[in-house]
Amino acid sequence: MTEIGKVIIVEGRSDKKKIESLVKEPIEIICTNGTISRAKLDEWIEALYNKEVFILVDADEAGERLRKQLRREFPEAEHLYIDRMYREVAAAPKQHIAAVLLGANIDVRADDL
Repeated sequence: MTEIGKVIIVEGRSDKKKIESLVKEPIEIICTNGTISRAKLDEWIEALYNKEVFILVDADEAGERLRKQLRREFPEAEHLYIDRMYREVAAAPKQHIAAVLLGANIDVRADDL
């Protein structure tokens, strides 16, 4: 089995489902479910070592708090942003998220856009 080298950290299950439906390459998608314990963070830091980490969270207050925390823990991670007018990743149109992912060199399915 090949080791997956790219990881996207998102907030919730609906975000994960939306991204899974768009991504064409093998990529691990991790949900924070809003908050992360210190133990869980330490586990992720170890598990994600040497992987390409992307952070895609909502464009709201809770998302920004989470982004700050993840920026401290994963300084090498690439931060992806949805347009503020959509506020939530799950609420953003598929085309918009696909464009954000393509901008980060993540391969997406063009067929259902």
